Amino acid sequence: MKLLICDPTAPDAIAKMRAAGIEVDVRDDISADELMKVIPEYHGMVVRSRTKVRQPLIDVARNLKLIVRGGVGLDNIDVDYARSKGITVMNTPAASSISVAELTIGYLFALARRIPDATASMRAGKWEKKALSKGTELTGKTLGLIGCGRIGQQVVKRAAALGMTVLFYRRTKVNVPNATQVSLDELLTKSDYISLHVPHTPETHHIIGAPEFAKMKDGVYIVNCGRGGTLDETALYDAIVSGKVAGAALDVFEDEKEDRGKKLFTLPQVIGSPHIGAGTREARARVGEEVAEKVIAFYQENF
Repeated sequence: MKLLICDPTAPDAIAKMRAAGIEVDVRDDISADELMKVIPEYHGMVVRSRTKVRQPLIDVARNLKLIVRGGVGLDNIDVDYARSKGITVMNTPAASSISVAELTIGYLFALARRIPDATASMRAGKWEKKALSKGTELTGKTLGLIGCGRIGQQVVKRAAALGMTVLFYRRTKVNVPNATQVSLDELLTKSDYISLHVPHTPETHHIIGAPEFAKMKDGVYIVNCGRGGTLDETALYDAIVSGKVAGAALDVFEDEKEDRGKKLFTLPQVIGSPHIGAGTREARARVGEEVAEKVIAFYQENF
């Protein structure tokens, strides 16, 4: 089996796959044009979020049997089309859950206590104690989670430990300790903080938009460490300007190639990061380990 590593992958995982007898080529900075040229010779490919696997690439990948996405989302892969061509598509949904959950909790603290503002003020040589001593505690506040899968449930554990009341909306009924499942409308009207943890699909596109903001409490905070496109960024901008939303923290954006929420970042109430939710040493190691296990199992069953 010949495997192409298209995005950065843990060296230990690469070594493990090679030890299992797989021919592994590492091209973790390969361009889209070059990938189109070389993919026909490979049986498998490993990608993260950078590499897009769309229909034109799949059409020329005549020997491709396996695509493994190191991470949770599969929105950078035309999954149904690949599977229609007999290609197996896998991901590593559990490996980065803790890292994304911890970033979410970190953003709750940052919004509640205006930590980025305080840091910027100190760097500017200021001592604005009075102005920056108007934060709030998370204890006793209500956190609403839109989506409550692996990552959401890790957020629940940590938020409950902080003394927050946790509500969650999910289409399917599920029992989550320390959290209460409610309708979307109830979550919107009762939450002090709202965090998105759903994949981006046609059903979840702009699941939070202008009508949803209108139902929220005045002074609500929004966090999105899930997927870009689930949050209507234009509606969020308007809600912050109007005062409905007190602040927002974003790790993902609807157009991460070009726009990246640039208009939102003209507002001082918005903080964010460049899609680093899974960007920890521990998550990278777990992702690599899970990728290796899935590739080796596929190799042993099919070659």
